[in-house]
Amino acid sequence: MDNRAEVREFLMSRRARLTPNEAGITPGPNRRVAGLRRSEVALLADVSVEYYAKLERGSIAGASSSVLESVARALRLDDTERAHLFDLARAADGIPTSGRPRKRATTQAGARLSLQWALEAITEGVAFIRDPYQNLLATNALGRAFYSPVIGDSGRTPNLARFQFLDPASRDFYPDWELFSEMCVGIMRAEAGRDPHDRTMQDLVGELSTRSETFRALWGAHNVRTHGSGTKRFHHPVAGELTLAYEELAVTAEPGLVLMVYTAEPGSPSAERLRLLASWGASEHTPPERHRTTS
Repeated sequence: MDNRAEVREFLMSRRARLTPNEAGITPGPNRRVAGLRRSEVALLADVSVEYYAKLERGSIAGASSSVLESVARALRLDDTERAHLFDLARAADGIPTSGRPRKRATTQAGARLSLQWALEAITEGVAFIRDPYQNLLATNALGRAFYSPVIGDSGRTPNLARFQFLDPASRDFYPDWELFSEMCVGIMRAEAGRDPHDRTMQDLVGELSTRSETFRALWGAHNVRTHGSGTKRFHHPVAGELTLAYEELAVTAEPGLVLMVYTAEPGSPSAERLRLLASWGASEHTPPERHRTTS
């Protein structure tokens, strides 16, 4: 990926979405743009118009932290967007995000025995390890049952982004498919900003952009986000409707890997359906008849 182009398009997209009223500026007559002008961002950031124009052209190398903070405040960037801007600046300066070369996550790392043991110790929730490229590297027993539509039997490492955008089954699995799509691309965008020269990420983005019009449009929007925590809805072919809370935890021994855990509210219909799913996953027989519960 071209770092200068990434910087230019990110800053332009953030400027275009911020209205004068939101920025505390009184719009004058004959205004032709809905968002802010470069001169207005420069004023809010307390830098010259020429210098801000240089930044927006992608020449961000050497920009000080104080300038980047001022631009982030002027554009009303949230924490994830601010971190993304700093990542792009570090990449332009040739500095890895962590200050040292980032260790690449691999399927071997995801299969590390102690990590797998930790996953298997989680018995009442869906737990799995994901890398920056949305590869599903390892799961616990309930995770294998839960992600059976994603894992399939192809023998290829399951990839959540490919499933999201290239497999029609994802629209059934994710009732909020559009929201999931935005989340998936936003997370990938944030990852890509940490290392614009990552060939594996470039190849994945190229594949999805070629094969999915939706992915291509979302990638072009330059929105970024982190996962963190929240609630998601799923429709599993065996367990039915599930509403699960999620937490994302960094695997500090393997930079780039994250541990995701999905749990259901105790005593809820979703908790009962997760138990059904665990029972089905432990069995080699025909899936049991789904227990009828009320939402």
